[in-house]
Amino acid sequence: MAANIRPLAAAHLRDALTAASENRLPEAVGALMAIDPESWAAISARLSELGTTVPALIARASDRQAQ
Repeated sequence: MAANIRPLAAAHLRDALTAASENRLPEAVGALMAIDPESWAAISARLSELGTTVPALIARASDRQAQ
């Protein structure tokens, strides 16, 4: 059975990506650190299935801001 991503964890991930896209990297890190371990494992597993990682998403969000 796959681990679940809690709604609050999904919100934290969204906040991290938003902060990264606005070049607020300390806030992005803070949002990521607020994700619980079970949700973190589920997020990582799902992103792996899509061929990416959380650091890659953060980098892409940050790069979008630079354009």
